[in-house]
Amino acid sequence: MGEHVRVAVIGAGFGGLGAAVRLRREGITDFTILERADSVGGTWRDNSYPGCACDVPSHLYSFSFAPNPDWPRTFSGQPHIRAYLERVADTFGLRPHIRLRHEVQSMRWDAERLHWEIETSGGALTADVVVSATGPLSEPRLPEVPGLAGFPGKVFHTARWDHDYDLRGKRVAVVGTGASAIQIVPAIAPDVQRLTLFQRTPPWVMPRTDRAITAAERWLHRQLPFTRAARRGLLWGIRELQVSAFTKHPGRLGLIESLAKANIARSIKDPELAAKLTPSYRIGCKRILLSSDYYPALARPHVDLVASGLKEVRGSVLVAADGTEAEADAIVFGTGFHVTDMPIADRVVGAEGRTLADHWKDGMQALRGATAAGFPNWMTIIGPNTGLGNSSMILMIESQLNYMADYLRQLDVLGGRAALAARPSAVGRWNRQVQARMERTVWSTGGCTSWYLDAQGRNTTVWPGTTGEFRRLTQTVDMAEYEVLRARGGTRGHTPDRAGAAAAGEAAV
Repeated sequence: MGEHVRVAVIGAGFGGLGAAVRLRREGITDFTILERADSVGGTWRDNSYPGCACDVPSHLYSFSFAPNPDWPRTFSGQPHIRAYLERVADTFGLRPHIRLRHEVQSMRWDAERLHWEIETSGGALTADVVVSATGPLSEPRLPEVPGLAGFPGKVFHTARWDHDYDLRGKRVAVVGTGASAIQIVPAIAPDVQRLTLFQRTPPWVMPRTDRAITAAERWLHRQLPFTRAARRGLLWGIRELQVSAFTKHPGRLGLIESLAKANIARSIKDPELAAKLTPSYRIGCKRILLSSDYYPALARPHVDLVASGLKEVRGSVLVAADGTEAEADAIVFGTGFHVTDMPIADRVVGAEGRTLADHWKDGMQALRGATAAGFPNWMTIIGPNTGLGNSSMILMIESQLNYMADYLRQLDVLGGRAALAARPSAVGRWNRQVQARMERTVWSTGGCTSWYLDAQGRNTTVWPGTTGEFRRLTQTVDMAEYEVLRARGGTRGHTPDRAGAAAAGEAAV
């Protein structure tokens, strides 16, 4: 493996591009971004289904160091978010560092040389540090449905939308009622002959207060940046104030639940349908979804709701667990992603010769959501227990970038060939504290089974606190939580590269 870089970043979505910008702002240009696809964008590249949009306000769902005064709507659609990420790559000079169509096939820690050996579909390299930013919403989850292989029509997942297949005039079955499905159903309902929605569990849905951002607002944000910052700050502050209801006092969510029930009543006049759409669990236990056209779409005469999961497929007939049958020409699976069993974990082999998947077989855990015991100089962005139930993940990503930056500074201070290995005791202590706090949250007490939970029923996905608290806890690396590893014989110093400092300023994209 001839080529060596100081840092290898895996993935070119929000996490990977953010890591790359932060590296340049730290004066580090000896890095590469390994991306399996043919363009940047991550989940906002992969998810291009009809109606795809973000449920976090645009001015909060963007990097603080790359504000966009020209967001067209209060809640942006997928094309605008993807275009924003393309501009980030251009504005901060990241293109020379990005290697497209380089899917990581394996990463193995070399304990003698204290570096990572990385095999990709485009070649091999080594790196002192790996920053894994593959994201939890990158690998679609398809259920094993008996008879599905014999279905004569079209089958695809929402994150792998087939734009060459025309749904117009077709009988379409949508399986799942998560965030993707509630956007797809209203988008395709006007064009299909019949739409059948298979619902295992109804979601709580609140109205989506989306609107076009006026030209005057955009002008103001360009000319007076403090107005843009104030808008972002207000959006952030409101969500911070909501956190305690989710994490400490779920009983306070009753008012929001009443508003969600009123949202059903406004659009659904059929009492039987309304009953099927009303969840039996506390609001917030599963992710609260935003839509103002989902319920009206379900009220259409040619749209059928099957309040049961898909059990089997018999030719072109889909059979639900309650026996309901429906014929379909196409099946769209909105069945989520591998979140608590990320496939990248099978490709990472640590200091003990074990894969990260094996290390996490009893549940994912990482120190401050970033580093795992037994995997020196490896960290993840959007790691275990860094997800959010009500705010912007970009806030959490930026906090982890702070941690990454200080991690690299500590390696610089150590000098020579050195590595930092998270102490098992520190990882265990952090995880116990997080899980203890999780016990009183709505995600644990709300009476639902969500994708936040792993196979053991533990919530290894969500952060049980505010984004402000997480930022404080990840501002710097506590060296007491790490063991310093030194290579035997020879030195290979890390000379800080300051060539990227020109990219360190705030950029409007």
